[in-house]
Amino acid sequence: MGKITYEQITKELSLGRWPYSGAITYVFTHDVSMTDTMDIKFTNANPCQLVNKLKTEIGKNIWICGGADVINQLMKEDLIDIFHISIIPVILGGGTKLFEETDDMINLELVNILNYNGIVEVVYERR
Repeated sequence: MGKITYEQITKELSLGRWPYSGAITYVFTHDVSMTDTMDIKFTNANPCQLVNKLKTEIGKNIWICGGADVINQLMKEDLIDIFHISIIPVILGGGTKLFEETDDMINLELVNILNYNGIVEVVYERR
């Protein structure tokens, strides 16, 4: 995840409790003052290079949580297989686009729809 997503989780959504405990989380940031914990690793690595490195290691699936910049870098390198897109019932009227404009079309297939706490999550796999 990007640092903005990390800060939103720690300062707004999950105060005092890291929701991804037990899984290693990489936070992409240029802030060298951030201190790693057992579960959280702060890095200024290229997201695509890190994902490719992690894919060679033993472990489970790699999950990307938020950060339009991170998502778009990974999409350009064709590194996302499944998209979980949450629709939160707030109309912003502006903000950062989740997806940048591209000349490439990505065909998706709907595989699941979840509804919880007023949030709708749609899950798509690449066709």
